[in-house]
Amino acid sequence: MDNKLSAGWRKLLEGFPWFEGEGNFPLPAYSEFMPPPRVGCSPYGEVDSSTFRSKDEYGWYIPELEEELELKPGLEHISKQIMHYIEKLGKGITEYHISGHGKQNLIDNPYWPPELAEQAGKLEHERFVAFLSLALSRTQDDKGRVRWTLFGGSEQGPENTFWKSFYTSPTNEIAEKESLSFIASILKDAYSEIVDDWAMLKNAGFRILPSDSSTPLPKWTGDFIVNNQSSYDEVRYLLTFLPFSNLPDAVKQLYFSGRLALLPFPGSLVFWGMPTYRNLRYELPMAMQIPLLKLVSRHSGHGGLRVPQSGWLHEPRPGNHNDIQHDLVNNTYHRTHRWQRVHVHEDELLSHPRVANLNKVLFSTELDSMGLYDKPMVKNCQIWTRDFKLLIDGPKANAHAIAKAEITLGKGGLFGYRFIFPAMRVGKHEVYWHRPVVAYNLQETGETKILSESLLGYMVAYDTNSTDIANPIELWPRLLRRKTHLTAIHDINCKHDHYHHQTAFNIINLLDHSEKLDCKPLPYDFARHLIRYGKHASLDQWIADLPNHAKDPETGKFLKDAVEKVIEPVVKARALPYALTYEQTAKREFEEAWWIDIYYLAHGKFINKDNADCIHDEVTIKQSPHHHRDLEQLGDYLISRHREAIRKEGMEGKAFCGELPFGWKTDFAFDVFGGWKRNHEGHTYERNILVVIPGKNRKEAVVMGDHYDTAYMEDIYDKDRGGTGARISANGADDNYSATSTLLQAASIFLKMSKQNKLERDIWLIHLTGEEFPSDCMGARNFCKAIIEKTLKLHLDKDNTIDLSETKIVGAFVMDMIGHNRDNAKDIFQISPGKSLQSLKIAQQAHIANMIWNVSTHDWNRNPQRLNSTRGKRSTDDKTMPEIARHLPLNGEVRTKFDPFSSIYNTDGQIFSDLGLPIVLFMENYDLHRTGYHDTKDTMDNIDLDYGAALAAICIETVARVAVNE
Repeated sequence: MDNKLSAGWRKLLEGFPWFEGEGNFPLPAYSEFMPPPRVGCSPYGEVDSSTFRSKDEYGWYIPELEEELELKPGLEHISKQIMHYIEKLGKGITEYHISGHGKQNLIDNPYWPPELAEQAGKLEHERFVAFLSLALSRTQDDKGRVRWTLFGGSEQGPENTFWKSFYTSPTNEIAEKESLSFIASILKDAYSEIVDDWAMLKNAGFRILPSDSSTPLPKWTGDFIVNNQSSYDEVRYLLTFLPFSNLPDAVKQLYFSGRLALLPFPGSLVFWGMPTYRNLRYELPMAMQIPLLKLVSRHSGHGGLRVPQSGWLHEPRPGNHNDIQHDLVNNTYHRTHRWQRVHVHEDELLSHPRVANLNKVLFSTELDSMGLYDKPMVKNCQIWTRDFKLLIDGPKANAHAIAKAEITLGKGGLFGYRFIFPAMRVGKHEVYWHRPVVAYNLQETGETKILSESLLGYMVAYDTNSTDIANPIELWPRLLRRKTHLTAIHDINCKHDHYHHQTAFNIINLLDHSEKLDCKPLPYDFARHLIRYGKHASLDQWIADLPNHAKDPETGKFLKDAVEKVIEPVVKARALPYALTYEQTAKREFEEAWWIDIYYLAHGKFINKDNADCIHDEVTIKQSPHHHRDLEQLGDYLISRHREAIRKEGMEGKAFCGELPFGWKTDFAFDVFGGWKRNHEGHTYERNILVVIPGKNRKEAVVMGDHYDTAYMEDIYDKDRGGTGARISANGADDNYSATSTLLQAASIFLKMSKQNKLERDIWLIHLTGEEFPSDCMGARNFCKAIIEKTLKLHLDKDNTIDLSETKIVGAFVMDMIGHNRDNAKDIFQISPGKSLQSLKIAQQAHIANMIWNVSTHDWNRNPQRLNSTRGKRSTDDKTMPEIARHLPLNGEVRTKFDPFSSIYNTDGQIFSDLGLPIVLFMENYDLHRTGYHDTKDTMDNIDLDYGAALAAICIETVARVAVNE
């Protein structure tokens, strides 16, 4: 094997940083184009040690949770569907999912020539052995979930995938006994042939007929190789991937007579011989994935593999009904979006179906089609014509290509399509796992047996700038099989869990994060806040109760011991450091200022605060208080407030406030959105607002952010709830002026610290624009894009800018909805870190800030001002400030990827996390189903002053800690 083509995972990292320079890292709205998940090494440069190991340059590590809960059940589920159609083909039963419209997929297909098709249903000895070569990768969905996904059949072909399964690197083979065991198990189960060693295998008549490809074969195959000139009289089992048309006549006759078995069944290879898709691949390099994908129904990936929808779209027109198999046509699509009221551990395809016309799903920018939270999806779709000419490759399409495709579909006809969510990427390479699944009919019962782990295949990476299928970078999967993790997954009784696998996730959460943090025991209190268990239990009680959740006492003790090893004993609890900012924030003056600013921003003169304002439809115009967007004036107000704070602290010329301007760019024309239209007419632009507060090290910064736009109100829009269809911006008291007010209070605190030379690094306060729909994290995307491209410049005015492109972000904290104390689960908030290791580390600082606050409340509440106070009460009239109340200790739950109640996916924080920036989301204990979110009740009577001011203070203290710590 040519090592130049297989240089290992380090080859994927070459050229880092990959995306420096204006325009080198496009980042459109996820609702317009769902991007690939960035894995292995983030665009920001952190290498994931759980995927790559420094001493294993060809290994790609797969954790147990992915294999056991996604891959194994998913592979079995889809393989059964595929085998159903393969067996129908082999038995001569009419079906069209393989043959296609007018059986065009089997015409001139070398794997299914007429001579073989005539024998279908007559080959009683056929056990339908199949080596299903599947193309898998991880993709991202609109809930931030990254799941293993079926792309279809391997574009590398079945032979490559099969034979490379016998290797672990370009030169190292798996043990020969494993190879023998694999072959022997098939012969035993499918043909009742017992084989114990290589000699018995040869005597049993097993042989291998390779194709003329350059695929290397493992050494053990040498004794079994035959060719076209060989005698086949003693051959009973022939392993070959040659098309049936190319087999020696002697082999064909022996097969038809039942004296020879072909492995795999020739009909299982027809997907790689379809002239239709073979022609399409010249325009669409991955087209050979599609035929097999079309046999599998859509699946969300909940409890298995994600399967995107594929099929045929029929737009009727005169004369185009001939040879159309309507079983293959699917003209509808079940829409989903990130604002759905479902948790990430739930399957949104099983609840609240939102089925829409496919053509509208793909292209329509009509207000009724988009509703409040949808966009056209053609950027995540590939479409071709009836004669297999590419119409549009969505991920690569520009506005012109989209418009052209829409016109063509509008004329009617039959079109093939597949939704495609891009495969995971490391830098500029997209990565696929080519994994064979073995399937066959048992000799004794005739039932289909699926073996998903007998062969693991290999992984390929293609340069996305020039997909060269013949010359990929090759890696090999490594399934992690840690006893602790497997035991937690399989030997815990889930019946008492609040959500599926809750206890297992808790255990693995602790084990994995201890390993990530230098394999040191986790601080007791931090461990307690990392996991979810009964609110009336302690961590010690949860650990002690683990054996009762296991399937047997010995297993329970094993898991209990494993957990105890990764948690510091409570007697070693560490002394908390001194607070940096609570002297200024644990005061009534802070609470009052925080409340007053929220009130002004939510209930003052700023009305139309969605970036799309004002919508150009009659019903919205009638209900709008005025017909201009107020974000420009709101932004000016925020800038003036920050500049005044800078002036008051005597920091002019040292600290700065300005804007990060940009245009609202899309591949779709959203003329009905007033904000979008005014952007494109040159009347306005979008902007983030940034305050730069200097520290000693000007090359590093800690970011603290909000979003200052508000959402459209669902109860005003939704006609099922009495609405009119109008799109009117919410007041936004909680979402998100609870956070904006916090930034306004934080400015003077951090400016004082800077003036006193206490900051080790800069603090950036950023007001992000356009988090809500339809702009969809627009400000966060633009900011993060500039960080990755190293093009960030702060505009102070028309003539003066400050270059920030070389500043390293050591921590970012996004606040979103921090003012509402959930009625049925009080005094809880979430500290939700992103995917990176550094995110977890700064989440620890948030936890420490929380603990300092909590232990301090006892003394603060003894102050005469609060001594006789009770819990706070909400305002009842939107205006009156609540009376002074006791300081609340809060429970900050550290919600990692193992916690289905982390809300980071539904915020700007997801953008930071996806790109590898160190990020933590601060958010209240968000209740999906409450009112006061995206509706008319997001007002001051939804704000809990005692809770929100406490959480705001904790946010400020956290940022200070990360900015001060060396």
